[in-house]
Amino acid sequence: MISSISIEDLLKMKPEHIIDIRNIQSYNNNHIPNAINIPFEKLITSPSKYLNPNVKYFIYCQKGLVSKKACQILSGYGYKVVDIIGGYEEWILNS
Repeated sequence: MISSISIEDLLKMKPEHIIDIRNIQSYNNNHIPNAINIPFEKLITSPSKYLNPNVKYFIYCQKGLVSKKACQILSGYGYKVVDIIGGYEEWILNS
């Protein structure tokens, strides 16, 4: 079972490490403040290049489906990841 967080709780928490796994065009169009962009394919094929196993990362995509898959894969590798429920679309509705 992967960890997840709502946008409401994310707003209260203001975590330091947020990763947007959408493509660069979507990220450049707009993104959650302070998020960095690491597209899904890059992140899951080379996680050690981007992630520190001792840090907790909050991950989102457009609607929350791809980020959930990414979190399943990355947590299987031993990384501390949290799926942001609803992704960027939920952020737009609640920010």
